[in-house]
Amino acid sequence: MASSFTTFHRAFNAKIEEPIRVHLRNVYACLTMATISAAFGAYVDLYTNILSNSLFTLIAAIGFLTALNCTRDNGKNQIMRLSFLLGFSFCTGLGLGPLLEQVISIDPSIIPTALISTTIVFVSFSLSALMARRGSWLFLGSAITTVLLALFVFSLASLFLSSALVFQVHLYVGLLLMCAFVLYDTQLIVEKRHNGDKDFISHSVDLFIDFIGIFRRLLIILAQKANDSKDNKRR
Repeated sequence: MASSFTTFHRAFNAKIEEPIRVHLRNVYACLTMATISAAFGAYVDLYTNILSNSLFTLIAAIGFLTALNCTRDNGKNQIMRLSFLLGFSFCTGLGLGPLLEQVISIDPSIIPTALISTTIVFVSFSLSALMARRGSWLFLGSAITTVLLALFVFSLASLFLSSALVFQVHLYVGLLLMCAFVLYDTQLIVEKRHNGDKDFISHSVDLFIDFIGIFRRLLIILAQKANDSKDNKRR
């Protein structure tokens, strides 16, 4: 195990240049802080009623994200921009509260299972993107756009048709799409850094959205399976 890790570490260092490795460390550090902030937001929504207004949460999240995107990195405002990131992720966590509450009512163990599964999936796809040939996954950009448009059509169809099949297609295709986003966004971050873009706070936003997207869909999938299992036992 130790020898395998050492071999991988050497291969990774040989593949990724030092400036890129430093940038990625900063990106993933911001991602970790954003994830912790989202977890705290979800906790607040579950156990208090202070910020339970979903409309307010949505507006606040959009506001923090807009503030972050409109405040360009000048090397002196990193703390302020990091605060915007943490505010956005906190509001995102608040938005997850209602879904988490439903999942807990089915089976509380689903949440840690979904979190661990999300982490494994995210890390696996991130490493695949980093160890692949430079830019080899950037072609996914056009395909992702096409699938996003198709999912939007499916979303409209589900509103009018109320079809369980349409919902399932939207759910599983959305999960695959989020995985594709991890590949694409990871390589795009590396390309941006190669081109001189050092804004690691902004880069971490894309990966945070990917992580939450995977987590949300795995929560729903696992909750559905647990609910179906309960129904089968009752019969």
